[in-house]
Amino acid sequence: MKPRVYIETSIPSYLTARQNNDLSAMADQNTTIEWWENRKPEFDIYISEFVVAESSQGDPEAAARRLNAIENIPELNVTEDVRQLARALVVEGPIPKGSEIDAYHIAVAAVNGMNYLLTWNCVHIANATIRPKVEAVCRNHGFEPPVICTPQELMEG
Repeated sequence: MKPRVYIETSIPSYLTARQNNDLSAMADQNTTIEWWENRKPEFDIYISEFVVAESSQGDPEAAARRLNAIENIPELNVTEDVRQLARALVVEGPIPKGSEIDAYHIAVAAVNGMNYLLTWNCVHIANATIRPKVEAVCRNHGFEPPVICTPQELMEG
């Protein structure tokens, strides 16, 4: 059985974005492309309705590229357990109000038993300061959290 990876919206965004002139962003885009082409086959990958909704926003051409990249990826169910865990992630503090969608990404991955949550969102998701708090909330609510990481961290295995 392959490890299961939840792909958060930043992954198709970086994968399909026009090349950025910022060197750091360019490096992240190149890493995303490399992961997608070389490592993705080693995993079962999943998305949620939140990834589809976020990918649909913005410039119509860019949205079409993002949606095309994720069109054949299975969607995980958003259950009442997901909703409750997402609320807990905000109410109990690790995810700030106004960033509820980030809490939903984490909750979908945890409730559905993903091994990894792959993201470039290092503000509220792949953040070393809040990660232990996120993990504690998940466990306190009966769910094992996924390993939250960037494509760079999931490149070797």
